[in-house]
Amino acid sequence: MLNNIGLPGLLLIAVVVLVLFGRGKISSLMGEVGKGITAFKKGVSDGSKEVDDENEQAQSARDVTPKEQEKDKV
Repeated sequence: MLNNIGLPGLLLIAVVVLVLFGRGKISSLMGEVGKGITAFKKGVSDGSKEVDDENEQAQSARDVTPKEQEKDKV
C-alpha cells in the first residue's frame, strides 16, 4: 500500500499535517525529536565507555603473574 504513495501524495500529507497542527507545533515537536536523538546517542556512547572500562578492570584483575623485572628482584 505504501509503495503507491508518490511525491504528490507525500506533499499532500505534509500540507494536511501542517494545516492540522500548525507551524509552531511541528517545529517544537521536531526540536523535541532532536533532543531525544541527541540524548540517545549520548547514552549509547556512555554505555560503550562503561563497558570498555569494565573490560579493562577485569583484564587487570586477572593478570596477577609477576612481570620479568619483578621475578629478577625476588
